[in-house]
Amino acid sequence: MAASRGLCFGLARLGARMGRSRPPLTHRRGVSSCIDPSHGLTEEQKEFQKVAFDFAANEMAPHMAEWDQKELFPVETMRRAAQLGFGGIYVQPDVGGSGLSRLDTSVIFEALSTGCVSTTAYISIHNMCVWMIDTFGSAEQREKFCPDLCLMEKFASYCLTEPGSGSDAASLSTSAQLKGDHYILNGSKAFISGGGDTDVYVVMCRTGGKGPKGISCLVVEKGTPGLNFGKKEMKMGWNSQPTRAVIFEDCAVPVANRLGMEGQGFNIAMRGLNGGRINIASCSLGAAHACVQLARDHLLVRKQFGETLSNNQFLQFKLAEMATKLVASRLLVRQAATALQENRSDAASLCAMAKLFATDECFSICNQALQMHGGYGYLKDYAVQQFVRDIRVHQILEGTNEVMRMIVSRNLLSEI
Repeated sequence: MAASRGLCFGLARLGARMGRSRPPLTHRRGVSSCIDPSHGLTEEQKEFQKVAFDFAANEMAPHMAEWDQKELFPVETMRRAAQLGFGGIYVQPDVGGSGLSRLDTSVIFEALSTGCVSTTAYISIHNMCVWMIDTFGSAEQREKFCPDLCLMEKFASYCLTEPGSGSDAASLSTSAQLKGDHYILNGSKAFISGGGDTDVYVVMCRTGGKGPKGISCLVVEKGTPGLNFGKKEMKMGWNSQPTRAVIFEDCAVPVANRLGMEGQGFNIAMRGLNGGRINIASCSLGAAHACVQLARDHLLVRKQFGETLSNNQFLQFKLAEMATKLVASRLLVRQAATALQENRSDAASLCAMAKLFATDECFSICNQALQMHGGYGYLKDYAVQQFVRDIRVHQILEGTNEVMRMIVSRNLLSEI
């Protein structure tokens, strides 16, 4: 509670500094109260949600298009976000984290994503990495890595996917052979967010036999001999964060940098991904919330056939469907976040359901908003097209939505 009060104090200071700036997206919700994201939240949650919206509107949204078009990694903006506690939202306070809940985290990421999905998605991945070190690391590892990561003085990347093992993560082949007090790491990781620009790499690698029980988790620091990077990938979206292959060639990593025990890596990876799925679903919520508002505003001013589009019943019904999908997605995401916080037995399945439903439905919302804009929606002068491009990948990463269906169905069938 003390950490939460401290975060709210920092957010309140930011809110005061931004008080005379243009109102954030969430303040324009007079006739859109049915999609108000503050419904059901405590007063404390509403406070940091409000300032997260303010930060998104003032520090992120004005630069979203430039970061996308110039492929800029907005380090200084993220460090300003970290000053509010957004660099380690659900990390313990004794190592610099904010100590907030999974629901609090979802609320914050949804709000930030209205300003820039791509940047918020990277912040969410960074948070997942810091949480892994905080949760599974020794006291020495927590003290060594977490404070700088929570301040975003250093940045983290998550390294699970490989060129030959995507959905079948347990088949990964990056090897780590123990030699004295070091592991010699060889192999490569694909599609790594922040790769080459970040400082800490949380790497899943094989220290034992085949299957999940042979996987361990190592923290590899930038500058370690044998750590190399591929070319910067050219992507459809998520352009404010660099993506590269991470390559290990006889990379010597101290045994002291192993998180947990040998063979615990796959469990660490999956535990992290449960939260990662909530985080990425929350980023989709922010994009969808912004797009519903953008579509509504467009319908109110765009005229065709002598009247505004808002008078067209077909488009009214479409807008109502978009709003309904948004609220349903938000409720499921928040339910899953609460289950994960409470360590309930159904948490993993609910996280998969939330990720599946929210990322599918929110992409549909953003795509429909683009359609409502007509030809204008296809222009880069209009933010709606960037929201569409940025959240398309949410149906693929953190476990594809096909894998989410497998997780849910496996849970159902195992109880027969």
